[in-house]
Amino acid sequence: MTFAELTKLKNERLKEIDVRFNKNSLKKEIMVCSSTGCKSNHGAEIIEEFKKQIKEHNLTNVSVEKTGCFGLCALGPIVIIYPEGTFYCRVTKSAVKEIVEQNLIKGKVATNYLYDKALINQTHKNEIDFYKHQQFVARKNSEFINPENILDYIALDGYFALYKALTKMQPNEVIEEIKKSGLRGRGGAGFPTGTKWELTAKEKANKKYVVCNADEGDPGAFMDRSIIESEPHKIVEAMLIAGYAVGASGGFVYLRAEYPLAGERLEKAIEQARKLGLLGKNIFGTKFSFNLSIKYGAGAFVCGEETALMHSLEGKRGEPRTRPPYPAQQGVFGCPTVLNNVETFANVPTIILNGGEWYSKIGKGTSTGTKVFALSGKVKHTGLVELPMGTTLRDIIFNIGGGVLNNKKFKAVQIGGPSGACLPESKLDLPVTYDDLKNNGAMMGSGGLIVLDEDSSMVEVAKFFLEFICDESCGKCTPCRIGNRRLLEILNKLLAGNGTMEDIDELESLSYFIKENSLCGLGQSSPNPVLSTLKYFKDEYVALVDKQHKNADKYVINKEKCIGCSACSRVCPVKCISGEIKKPFEINQEKCIGCGGCQKTCKFGAIEKV
Repeated sequence: MTFAELTKLKNERLKEIDVRFNKNSLKKEIMVCSSTGCKSNHGAEIIEEFKKQIKEHNLTNVSVEKTGCFGLCALGPIVIIYPEGTFYCRVTKSAVKEIVEQNLIKGKVATNYLYDKALINQTHKNEIDFYKHQQFVARKNSEFINPENILDYIALDGYFALYKALTKMQPNEVIEEIKKSGLRGRGGAGFPTGTKWELTAKEKANKKYVVCNADEGDPGAFMDRSIIESEPHKIVEAMLIAGYAVGASGGFVYLRAEYPLAGERLEKAIEQARKLGLLGKNIFGTKFSFNLSIKYGAGAFVCGEETALMHSLEGKRGEPRTRPPYPAQQGVFGCPTVLNNVETFANVPTIILNGGEWYSKIGKGTSTGTKVFALSGKVKHTGLVELPMGTTLRDIIFNIGGGVLNNKKFKAVQIGGPSGACLPESKLDLPVTYDDLKNNGAMMGSGGLIVLDEDSSMVEVAKFFLEFICDESCGKCTPCRIGNRRLLEILNKLLAGNGTMEDIDELESLSYFIKENSLCGLGQSSPNPVLSTLKYFKDEYVALVDKQHKNADKYVINKEKCIGCSACSRVCPVKCISGEIKKPFEINQEKCIGCGGCQKTCKFGAIEKV
């Protein structure tokens, strides 16, 4: 592959897909999201139905194409029709005919499938609140390209950053550009990416590796999966650039086996790049050669930690080791290794093309660029959002997410995954940066944002994440293996109404011991949900100890309304509800702590407060 050949491919493909960018085009193109969220909601059937309707109506100037993730996953399947860019959501197979007849034949908007039927003027994606506050870098071209077609990626400057790096820059110049950008790791602690590359480049070794961490395991997080499903070639290109910069000749993508579509598209991208000579030997006629393969993980959360990941990649048990030596010194198979997560790599090609200084102007302070978050929980619009670092939590939740579901009162936001923290309403104006979050007992993590409303019990939230940590701990070190189990025992004791103030004190002291003595980042951050809820919602812990509070609310089951479904007994934290299926259940008033969870769960109004 030469530069002339790459440019020719770009120009030829741009002519074919100009309808996506040229508002004066006489052609029409229907772009249907084909990522996991929309695909699982019959997205593939919608594509076929569009093709069927186009054929039946003999629309010769209309084509249908699959595309990457649009981010507004709660309203999928999503369809955009170019060149006007009309944005449709919640599209069903039966809706296709109406959209074709209204939009493609009559030239009108099919209002039933707009983001908001009452806002007829908001027909374009960028006019919708969810999108207009965002800024796209890592996910910039997701909506414009077919993720399974390398030519679509090339048409939007794909692999031109690689060409620039290989032919116009020295390896150290590539590293300096990444350092100048201020890019920090998007997978957790935010270590400077350029520094990590520089440390690896300085090592003298016959073999070096580049590894992409695609083991995204946080509950509710799907940023990395979406990026791979939408632009797999971006990850391939970025890893090639990293390989050139540090002197590596091979790489691995460590991908969760639970991400079959991402794996399928990444494998296809690797094969396509190899066929065009963009992967393999003497890339762009240079001396640089690089091979890339995929290693599927078995779903262990601890394998998101870099040393545990490398052990698993080597075929060993996935558990962390002490550092130093660091991966830059001794990584995969004992060789110097650069290891970054998917989102970190997704920024690299754009930085090389536009320059590190351009990227450094986005964001705030030492938190430069954008960050992709998975917004979920009790929020009106769930999905992926990408925005400049420094955006406040209030803007994310209320301006982009649309506020709290069912107009309930906001209570907290859980940020940073299972090892993250819960921040209260008083922190809504906190800028989302590495330093601001750290100074408030939280962490960026991979980018999960879970909104909690007034009905949420913060002790229950802490218990949920601690249960996850206990299940996922590798068990190698005692503080994590035993300490977190003890924390969980105390939480269960408190929720059962048997706790004391001494138990609350022990929660705090034991949490700090675990943080200070655990072997890896997972254990060191595992008590964060407990510590943050103790810091900001200690009254809920104290209330569980207070016997007056315990007896404040009484609940009884109306036997005439109860159908015996057992839903109430299953959610009861102290197991005080019992009975036989299809027969009325009863509440043991001696055990009941008056939390009200049973009443919120019952769909038949059978549980009454007395």
